[in-house]
Amino acid sequence: MRDMATGGGGVRRRRVFYIPGYDPIHPRRYRELYRKEGAAQARLSGYSLDLKAKRVPGPYGWHVSAQIEGARVETDMEVMVWSDIVRDSMGATILATYLQLLRTAWAYIASGALFRLMRLRKGPIIAALYPIFALLAQLAVAVLAGLALSRSIAWAWDGPWGRTMGILAGVACAGAILRWFKRKDGKFFAYYLMHDYAYSAQARGANPPELEARITAFRMEVEAALKGPYDEVLVVGHSSGAHLAVSIFADLLRAGARAGPGSLPALSLLTLGQVVPMVSFLPEARRLRADLAFLSVQEAITWVDVTAPGDGCAFALCDPVAVSGVAPEGQRWPLIYSAAFSKTLKPETWEKLRRRYFRLHFQYLCAFDNLPGGEGDYDYFRITAGPLTLGQRFAGRASSKSRIDRAANRYTTVA
Repeated sequence: MRDMATGGGGVRRRRVFYIPGYDPIHPRRYRELYRKEGAAQARLSGYSLDLKAKRVPGPYGWHVSAQIEGARVETDMEVMVWSDIVRDSMGATILATYLQLLRTAWAYIASGALFRLMRLRKGPIIAALYPIFALLAQLAVAVLAGLALSRSIAWAWDGPWGRTMGILAGVACAGAILRWFKRKDGKFFAYYLMHDYAYSAQARGANPPELEARITAFRMEVEAALKGPYDEVLVVGHSSGAHLAVSIFADLLRAGARAGPGSLPALSLLTLGQVVPMVSFLPEARRLRADLAFLSVQEAITWVDVTAPGDGCAFALCDPVAVSGVAPEGQRWPLIYSAAFSKTLKPETWEKLRRRYFRLHFQYLCAFDNLPGGEGDYDYFRITAGPLTLGQRFAGRASSKSRIDRAANRYTTVA
């Protein structure tokens, strides 16, 4: 059983930094999600949660006043914005996206990462392969429609001129169909997911310069908060944001941001729906693998990793340190915990959501309607706005019995 860095007594003031995954949407979506789902969880669990305008500097955030478990807690929430980087990376043309498809597929196949990842969890690999097959299917539809139109015109209008007109019409038809698919990507998610995986694979797992600069800026924000009047500083990394959070924490601790166990404020890391192996299994992800190994033995933090087998987009219950092949002797973190959607959601709710894969990937940030007595183990709003630190809330808990900790990575060199 690992020790939890509790940081002393209960929490009255907390600072939370939320790091989204690869998401081009304005961060207001996370405020509205917190408002809506927090109100729902408060009704279900019998506590109060009140959102107000932000009170601290920063690009985007809000303030939460909560009465939970008999205590009044004030929380300053901040979204660490990198949606501008995401939008810039998604500006590729249709042709450039298909070139991305080839480069990304090659990066994962030639390195052997794809086949090793499949041994861990098939769900996220299916999600990774989906945009490849979807884009190829779209291309096939466009080409077949273009050929059909071209031959129809050539048949109806015999001669060289008819063939020329048929070719031009067929190309125009195929192009129009591909543009229609791209405009409708809010339903298909093929381009979005392709850009997501391509962004990590473009440098074979190394952070692009603009992302490395943003990680440094994020680290400085957290470091400043540690000097503020807070009982806990909590960083939440969701999806792709999880591996950014790991690197931020590693940089913080290397810079000597913590005095040692028990010092205030408590420094806590919560990773949700992580997809760390999609990056750490690539050959040039030396920086991330070094950060995972370093963070896993630190005494001055608490790190809890929450996933659920029902989330097909995450590496559910996979210890990101161990499966990446960099678990050092004396590994302490992370605590691997299951949100167990099939148990923490009512049967009718689970039945409604179980095939909505992208929605389930965000369930960690939402209300659960089947927590036992409203006091369930994983409640995002109790964690971010309640009177216990992350270490106190998970104190004494062991990692899930279904935890996957076998090393499966071919590349284990570190920076």
